[in-house]
Amino acid sequence: MKTLKEGQRELNEVKEALQMKTLKEGQRELNEVKEALQMKIIRIVSVIMLVFTLVFAAAGCAPKTAKYPSKSINLIIQAGAGGLSDTVARTVASELQNILGVPVVCANKTGASGAVAMGYVEGSSPDGYTIGYVPVEMSMLKGLGYADIEPSNFDLIARANIAQATITVKADAPWKTLEEFVDYAKKNPGKINVGNSGTGSIWHIAAASFEKIAGVKFNHIPFDGAAPAVAALMGGHVDAVPVSVSEVISGVKSGQLRILGIMDSERSPIFPDVPTLKEKGYDLTVAAWGGFATPKGIPQEVKDVLYPAFEKAIKSDSLKKIADERGFSVAYLPSDGFAKFAQEQFDFYIKMLPELGITKK
Repeated sequence: MKTLKEGQRELNEVKEALQMKTLKEGQRELNEVKEALQMKIIRIVSVIMLVFTLVFAAAGCAPKTAKYPSKSINLIIQAGAGGLSDTVARTVASELQNILGVPVVCANKTGASGAVAMGYVEGSSPDGYTIGYVPVEMSMLKGLGYADIEPSNFDLIARANIAQATITVKADAPWKTLEEFVDYAKKNPGKINVGNSGTGSIWHIAAASFEKIAGVKFNHIPFDGAAPAVAALMGGHVDAVPVSVSEVISGVKSGQLRILGIMDSERSPIFPDVPTLKEKGYDLTVAAWGGFATPKGIPQEVKDVLYPAFEKAIKSDSLKKIADERGFSVAYLPSDGFAKFAQEQFDFYIKMLPELGITKK
């Protein structure tokens, strides 16, 4: 019986050993299957992620840059504070801040009849964060020989305004009419000091054009913008200025200045009693205009945000109110229209300016 029991025990031990071995082998095989399955899943997920990455990148949807605008915008003004350019630019900038939701920081960069500021804008990064106010001088500088600047150097956003020119003197000047002013100038060539907004500027051109058509000679005194020229007139440092209605309106209304004539075919709605030069026998029309531009080559997605924002700002009630008060006209033109207009002005001045004899030698 002992032998039988021992044999039975040994048999049981063998069975248990076999069962344990089979269980371990089964578990190992199961683990191997699990590991193989996990690796397969990882490879499939990796392929899917790669496909999505390539698709989004090809569609331009990869998050490369923040949505425009994501920081403050710099607005460069070519003239000094207080003049027409500065007034329009800062009014539009104030509206843009509300529309775009970012600060629009204005900076006056004067010099060379706007060439300093426009050259700075042209050389800036075309990312939509540097914008310039561009006046009529943008279409004149190359013809004057002052700088290799012309409308096609920029992406033009929109035209904003047009302003009639005047011939303005101090209220206590000896000339009460345009006829008296011209008569004195003819008898005293070079003695009348005429301030302008910079050599080669639109107001220099206005004075030179009047010189030619009236047969007189002035002594031209350049300033960094119309506002300092008007200040010099009020201070008695110059005798006359050919600037816009908007730049002399406060002086006229305060009794310090007198407008002798409007350089247009139509009278000013602000000063309807002042005659035009055409009424006095001088067929001469000179006007200042201005708009906004960026460096050439800004992305289309930036244009899609910036251009509608400028249209809204230029057509705002605030700019219209200031225009009515200051005597200039809001004259919005969209990008294509502004580019065509500015190019036509460029073609006109490139031919006309040499005739005035004030181009750079």
